[in-house]
Amino acid sequence: MIKLEYFNRSDFDQLIEWIDSPSFLLQWGGPEFDYPLDDKQLELYIENANNEEGDTLIYKVVDEETDKAIGHISLGKIDRTNMSARIGKVLVGSLQTRGKGIGQKMIREALRIAFEELNLHRVSLGVFDFNTAAIVCYEKAGFNKEVLLRDARRNGDEYWSLWEMGVLIDEWKMALPSNSRGI
Repeated sequence: MIKLEYFNRSDFDQLIEWIDSPSFLLQWGGPEFDYPLDDKQLELYIENANNEEGDTLIYKVVDEETDKAIGHISLGKIDRTNMSARIGKVLVGSLQTRGKGIGQKMIREALRIAFEELNLHRVSLGVFDFNTAAIVCYEKAGFNKEVLLRDARRNGDEYWSLWEMGVLIDEWKMALPSNSRGI
């Protein structure tokens, strides 16, 4: 099992270690970060996060058995008027835990927070079209592909296309395992 705990300064070094190339940084953090990732960028990232009035919640993902950080995820662009938010910065950081369903658990927990604690109606995210494992993970959690943004990001001499995906609260409820829906 995993738990989400607020990401803070003591977690910077671990995240920086996981982000080991410019292309990986682009996949994880989008265009708002520059390689190499550093403390100064992360200070700005958390500056107004993790407070009740803010629009961003940033989490480290902790393995409950070992109490070690194994990943990272954020819930940003929280819009309480339109009842929406955006999942971002999704990373299963530890190589030993990749391919074991941790990403699915991270997404489900972030959606639980969005829909049950924040009472939102819609959550969106963006994923590069070549990241098929992530797309499958998001679809299992209830996300639907909504639009393909062709050549949305430049990485060196190539362009990457980006799927915009979204899930509404009713779709999320239907995607929950049957034992979680009271069925």
